Order: sequence, then structure tokens, then C-alpha cells
Amino acid sequence: MKKNNDTPASLEHDSLDTRSAEDKIGLDMEPLRFPVDPDAHLSAEEHAKIDRALLWKLDLKLIPWLCLLYLASFLDRTNIGNAKIEGLTKDLGLTDGQYLATLTIFFVSYSVFEPLTNILLKRLRPHIFLPVIMIAWGVVMTLMGLVRGYSGLLAARWFLGLAEAGLFPGINYYLSCWYRRTEFGIRAAIFFSAAAISGSFGGLLAAAISKMKGVGGRPGWAWIFILEGIATVLIGIASFWMVHDFPDDATFLSDQDRARVLRRLKLDKQSSAEHEEFKMSYFWASVTDWKTWTGMVIYMGCVGPLYAFSLFLPTIIDNLGFSSTRAQLLSVPPYAAACAFTIAVGYLADRTRQRGLCNIGTSIIGAIGFAMLLGSERAGVQYAGTFLGAIGIYPCIPNTISWASNNVEGVYKRGVTLGFVIGWGNLNGVVSSNIYRVKDKPRYFPGHGVVLAYLSLFLFGGSVLQHVLLRRENRKRSAGLRDRWIQDKSEKEIEMLGDRRPDFMYTL
Repeated sequence: MKKNNDTPASLEHDSLDTRSAEDKIGLDMEPLRFPVDPDAHLSAEEHAKIDRALLWKLDLKLIPWLCLLYLASFLDRTNIGNAKIEGLTKDLGLTDGQYLATLTIFFVSYSVFEPLTNILLKRLRPHIFLPVIMIAWGVVMTLMGLVRGYSGLLAARWFLGLAEAGLFPGINYYLSCWYRRTEFGIRAAIFFSAAAISGSFGGLLAAAISKMKGVGGRPGWAWIFILEGIATVLIGIASFWMVHDFPDDATFLSDQDRARVLRRLKLDKQSSAEHEEFKMSYFWASVTDWKTWTGMVIYMGCVGPLYAFSLFLPTIIDNLGFSSTRAQLLSVPPYAAACAFTIAVGYLADRTRQRGLCNIGTSIIGAIGFAMLLGSERAGVQYAGTFLGAIGIYPCIPNTISWASNNVEGVYKRGVTLGFVIGWGNLNGVVSSNIYRVKDKPRYFPGHGVVLAYLSLFLFGGSVLQHVLLRRENRKRSAGLRDRWIQDKSEKEIEMLGDRRPDFMYTL
């Protein structure tokens, strides 16, 4: 069977010559049921021009608003770290154990409900599901500014995790249903860079809002929760009009553009944008796929350090001897560096299709950063270590999600797989939220050591393992050793094999 190799796409939207690609697939691939090509009468150059224009249209309609949603989400889940250095624990009379428990409980509810959310997203449609959960967590965040003690804060954090659970896996799944595999990475990176921006922006915002201390009889940290929660509710309401559905239902697409989007996904061996009824067989197909499990290991290796870093960076910098306001402001530059590096790695991974190698190289940078935090008492060296830690962690989140998404085909199988990968990864926030203890200050050896272990064992080691296994499987498919999987199968059955089709080549 002749294999189809994907052509990398760049930020300039390298075009897809749909007619030549279809020729490569051959007559035996006709069961893919390509939508009628509205541009069949045009030249290759005209095809390319239309394809670039279509991608720009999708990007402008989808990416900016989704970035805003995730910025609000990450800001709302991590602003408790900013609130702490503004007196949260003192005003509420929290012990160190109680504060850590409020961090932990968020990740419990967040992770438990995360695997189910992509099914709800598909059934309820994005323009309903995403705004509803956003308004819900915005209300919770606003009420968190009114709590008077430990029990109220604990309950608020539980419901915050429950409400936020659907956003990150949902948006990644949603984007994977719009773009080709070689186009998804850079867009996931731009989307996730909102997390780095929120860290940077969050420090500045917290420093400004905390000046409202005493207004309405509330402390400065309470106003951080109240104002950011109200902003989230307003964004959620606007999202009923700003969030669009999947390609087969999106109202901003003309019939011709809809055919173009679905056609280019078909040529990329994808059917994920189409309607499909949920069956338990899709769930079991994900659970029994080894890539689901290696993806879970890799993702825990980057998201565990991510939460440790984002929740405790203000505290780490605060313990270098700076005032609370200056510590808030000094948390900005590492996040800015992480944002730039995240986008750069996303671009490189799309161009080279070597997502595993990008993870491996970036994890080494992060490990060096945390080794500096462990090995030196000098404030300058430790602050430099936070830069390397940030640029070694943040790019691996969208790259790992893109890697997992690229290598799973099928509407619900991909959704379930991403739910498990992201859900299990976020469950490691339970670990991350308990490793930076007051009694370990100012050096925080246990916390830095655990993060270094995560980066080395799970992110680096898991990426190496999956890269090797995928390369070996691609060689077998290229050699025709998997062609027996389609013997005596109908055209429809071959298509339904998804990523188990012998001509589906994995992204390394």
C-alpha cells in the first residue's frame, strides 16, 4: 500500500494542493468519501491561494477568543498564589497544611470530571458548553472573594475545579477537529501561551488590584478574586456569540468553505469533524491503545512541574528577599520568556514533525533550571533558574497535547484519549500543590527535587520511549507488515480503523 506523507505547514499557511494529494491517495482510498471539491476547475496556484485565505479566516475566527478563554481560566486557577503573598493565609487563619489542601482539592474535582467533558462538548456543541462552564467558574471565583474561613475557601476551590474541567481538553479537541496534523501544533502553542501570559499578566494585575485593600471592608486579596471572577462571567456571556461550533455546523462558514475544510481534513486521514454516534467501543479503543498510556506518562511529566511552578513562583521569588509587590512584578519576565519559547517550539515541531525530539530537548532545559534552584543559594542564580524552568516546562504542554492528538484518529476515540491524558496529568496537581511547604523555605529542596524528577523520569523518559515505539511502528507500516490488518475488510471497515489503518503514519 502506498503511504501518504504529510507536508509540514508553517505560520505562513503553506498550502495543500488538494488535487495532487488526492492523486497520491489513489482510487483505493475512495471510501474516504471526499466532499465535492468546489475548486476542481482551478489551477494549483489558485488552490494554494484559496487554502491560505481559508486558514487565515479560521485562525482569526477561532484562535484569539479561545486564547482569551484560557487566559481567564489559568488566571483564575492560579491567582491564589498571588493572593497568598497579599495576606490570604494570615487573614483567614490558615495553617500551611490547610492552604495546601485548598490547592489540592481543585485538582481532584478538575481531574475526575475532565475525561467526561469532551463527550459533553460534542453532544451539547461548543457554543453552548464552553460559555456555560465559563460563567459557572466565574461565579465561583467571584464568591471566593467573600469567603471568611478555611471551609468556604475549600468548597470554592472544589467547585472551581469542577467548572473549569471542560475548558482545556475541550478546546484542544475542538481545534484538532479544524486543522491538519501539521497545522495543529503551532495553534495549540499560541493557545497555550495564554497560560504564560496569564502568569505574567496575573502578577501585574494582582499588584494593581491589591491596592484596593480596605475598599468595601475587604482585603486586597479578596478583590483579586472578585474582580477577576466578574471579568470571567462577562467573557463567558460574550462567548455565546464568539465561540463557534464544529466545521459541519459552524455558521460562519459558507457551503463552499465548509466543503474545503472537511475535504482537507479527509486528505489528512481525519474524520473527526464529522457527526458520529458515541459507542462504548470507542472508549475501549482508547483505553487499550498503548499511546494513551504513554501520553499520560509524558503529560504528567510536564503538567506536574507546570502547576508547581505557576502556583509557587511568587512564593519562591518572595523568599529571595523582595517585597510582596516587587515579587509579583519579578514573576512577570519568566512567564514572558515562556510565552515566546512556547510559540517557537510549536512552530519548530510543526515544521519538522519531530514533536518527541522537541519534548526531549526542552525537558533538558527545564531540568537544568531546577538543578540551578537546587544547587545555588545566590538569588541571581535562582532567579535565572526560574527562567530556564519556565521555558523548559511551558512548551511541552501544547506539544504533548498536539503529539497525542496527531496520533489518534476517530471522533470519540480522540476525545476520550485527550480526556484521559489531560485528566491524569492534572491529577498530578495533587502532588504539585503539596511539595512547596513553609517548613522547607527558603530553599525548598523537596519541591525542586520532585519537579526535577518529574522532568527527568516522566517527561524526558516518556518522550524517548514513545518516540522510539512510534518510529518502529512507522517502519513496519512502510514495509507493508501491517497490510494484513485490512485483508478481507470492506472499504467502510478500512476507513473506520482510524489510526490503525496501515497508511496512517504516526507523527514522531
